[in-house]
Amino acid sequence: MKRICLALAATLSLAAGAFAQTPVYPTRQITLVVPFAAGGTTDIVARFMAEHMSRTLGQAMIVENLAGAGGTTGATRVAKASPDGYTLLMGNLGTQAASVGLYPKLAYDPRTDFEPIMNSASTPMLVVARKDLPVSDFREFVAYLKANAAKLNYGSGGVGSTSHLTCLFLDSLLGVKPQHVPFRGSGPALNALLGSQVDYVCDQTVAIVPTVQAKEGKGLVVAVKNRLSVIPDVPTAAEQGLPAFQATGWNAMFAPKGTPREIVDKLNASARAALKDETTRKRLLELGAELPDEAGQSPAALGELVRSEIEKWVPVIRNAGVTVP
Repeated sequence: MKRICLALAATLSLAAGAFAQTPVYPTRQITLVVPFAAGGTTDIVARFMAEHMSRTLGQAMIVENLAGAGGTTGATRVAKASPDGYTLLMGNLGTQAASVGLYPKLAYDPRTDFEPIMNSASTPMLVVARKDLPVSDFREFVAYLKANAAKLNYGSGGVGSTSHLTCLFLDSLLGVKPQHVPFRGSGPALNALLGSQVDYVCDQTVAIVPTVQAKEGKGLVVAVKNRLSVIPDVPTAAEQGLPAFQATGWNAMFAPKGTPREIVDKLNASARAALKDETTRKRLLELGAELPDEAGQSPAALGELVRSEIEKWVPVIRNAGVTVP
């Protein structure tokens, strides 16, 4: 009996020692991949979230911009990364929904190759023209676009990006085909607008509200039902005679498929804490973002958002006949 007790004690001691040595996630730096160039909406949201999450997780969360192929280059990297919680994605409507309709040879499936963590911010879409475009409001813009579509162009964050999708949706509603000028992110597209290299953009509020507030571009319309408090002078699409023009972008955090549930839950808790932080909330709200409610902050809610957005946008893309080899 004594020998049995001693053996049991030794076994329990070894198990306890092994348990004590198990590292608690995270033990090193976390990389948050933004699949677009710096300066765009997804990048801005990612940096706000990463700054606060670094503090609550106790490890640095750095943002890495990996642009290309409408954001699918960076998304593919994360989909194929080790599912250990150290390589994450700040994806958006383009990378996690529109990509399904645009890329016949897409290297990942947004519905099955990622673990949803949390939707960080939804962002109303806004049409902004270069300041010297000869129109004074959205109605005049629509008339001008219909009369001069072949001569006009718009910039976007790349084929399949949220900015591209919104302009494509507008094209379909108006029956026009202006030239699309894709960039490696909405930041470079905005710079092109400021330099009058493109005629207009359809962008998320977070990136472009400061441009409208500074009157460096003409804010023509917001593609949501109500005006935005940060740019109250910009009318809604319904007010300007095109109520069907409704579009909202979103930016959300994902991990590779197979990431342990306890890691996903810890990241979700950290992301929730960031949205409860007054400084982070204020930064996002001042740029026109809409923050998800408590129910909308769960991994399950994000998974459902991805599925519903694929169902919404893939038909729009296919009807327009837009594909990328």
